[in-house]
Amino acid sequence: MSNPNKVAIVTGASRGIGAQIAKRLSQEGFAVVVNYASSAEAAQAVVQEITEKGGQAMAYQADISDATAVTALFDTTVEHFGGVDALVNNAGVLELAPLSEVTDSHISQHIDINLKGTLYTMREAAKRLRENGRIVNLSTSVVGLKLENYSVYAATKAAVETATAIMAKEMRGKNINVNAVAPGPTETDLFLSGKSDELINKLANMSPKERLGTPQDIAAVVAFLLGPDGEWVNGQVLRANGGAV
Repeated sequence: MSNPNKVAIVTGASRGIGAQIAKRLSQEGFAVVVNYASSAEAAQAVVQEITEKGGQAMAYQADISDATAVTALFDTTVEHFGGVDALVNNAGVLELAPLSEVTDSHISQHIDINLKGTLYTMREAAKRLRENGRIVNLSTSVVGLKLENYSVYAATKAAVETATAIMAKEMRGKNINVNAVAPGPTETDLFLSGKSDELINKLANMSPKERLGTPQDIAAVVAFLLGPDGEWVNGQVLRANGGAV
């Protein structure tokens, strides 16, 4: 238990990569706030698994695209655990379509959750994180791969990467690290949904490892950045994709 007094907020942590990050951070000694938008039962299941193993966790519903809800998320975390040391921005949406076919609502949803939601939580964290705080934003290796049909999603994540690097510089004097992790194809429900077996196999074989990533792979990278060994990594994007790009 390397961080017994640290508190982490993980957005979108009821399932997939976010749930695995929450569980891994608990193993590393963090008390964890499992944020969710609508999946209350799944979030409570993550909390239960953590607490049954001796960790500390609470579930909290907040739509991160709502700035007021984000403030309340931080307020409740401070009230419950006494402070905030780490923010992991994992919440996001992903829908695939060629740019010529995307709807206005498709664009708005991606910008509201993937970009505005991340900016809202980063803004709050800049004012609320304790000394030696850490922020990790989830991006995507599609920013480098530039795959068809990902234009809106990748555009929001490219913006997140830029904001990550800028905020790291803005935190000068506060001892707060800001980084991003950009997973490649990772075996989650969000990734697998709507894809044919042929496409999934094609994406898996983009990596010389010849497999999809797992949520555990990504959680391990996040844990490194939030732990003591990640102290000297700041303002960076770590492409956790098995060598796909």
